[in-house]
Amino acid sequence: MSKKIALPGPRKFVFESPAIMGVLNVTPDSFSDGGRYFSWSAALNRAKEIIQEGADIIDIGGESSRPGSEPVSVEDELQRVVPMVKAVRQFSQAAISVDTAKAEVARRSLEAGAEIINDISALRFDREMAAVVRDFEAVVVLMHMLGEPKTMQQAPYYDDCIAEISKFFEERVEYCLRQGISRGRIVLDPGIGFGKRLEDNIDILIHLDRFSRLGFPLMLGTSRKSFIGLITGIKDQPEKRIGGSIASALLGMMKGADILRVHDV
Repeated sequence: MSKKIALPGPRKFVFESPAIMGVLNVTPDSFSDGGRYFSWSAALNRAKEIIQEGADIIDIGGESSRPGSEPVSVEDELQRVVPMVKAVRQFSQAAISVDTAKAEVARRSLEAGAEIINDISALRFDREMAAVVRDFEAVVVLMHMLGEPKTMQQAPYYDDCIAEISKFFEERVEYCLRQGISRGRIVLDPGIGFGKRLEDNIDILIHLDRFSRLGFPLMLGTSRKSFIGLITGIKDQPEKRIGGSIASALLGMMKGADILRVHDV
């Protein structure tokens, strides 16, 4: 059965096959590209490539969330993200997502033309975020993560990874509904690599379909992640993990992923 996500205005996504979300990191310290697209010209050219390659959604991020990363200021993130949102909206009608956990960045990005807020904290880090999502009637991606990026990979542990993530989703969805965010604007992401051991990431992939029972579209982001490096032996140069990225994405499709977040469209 296809799943619909309402976007601001008259547009709707109907997921009969997975949508592709292309990643654009406008940061100097991304794990996946090492700041390759930090300059304006490089970022804009990459944004155009992502659209031309067929992405349904472009996900723009101005703060690295790699393990051990330090947070950036609101001002720095705004300067990185908002001009790019405006530029992409001028040449493309693809859906624009902004990867942020800051309410002010979300608000300014939505004003500039973004339609999706991809929040790695599931609206936990900034108490104003829910109101921004609600007031703009934006789509929100709720991602599971233990702790915060700086500490999330310091001995993560689960008694039952799938059950604990499911419980987390239920609690965050209930929070969203209480805040006035409609069910049709919620997407769930189990957070591969965010506070997860190798065995947890594999468990999520194998049992991804269990999250579908919650009734929300699922986003999966395995692209170039370190667990692929552990499995394939490609521990350096994440851009060379494309084979494992494709294999994990295919497994995700088989298990019910509705959005595939990828670096290689």
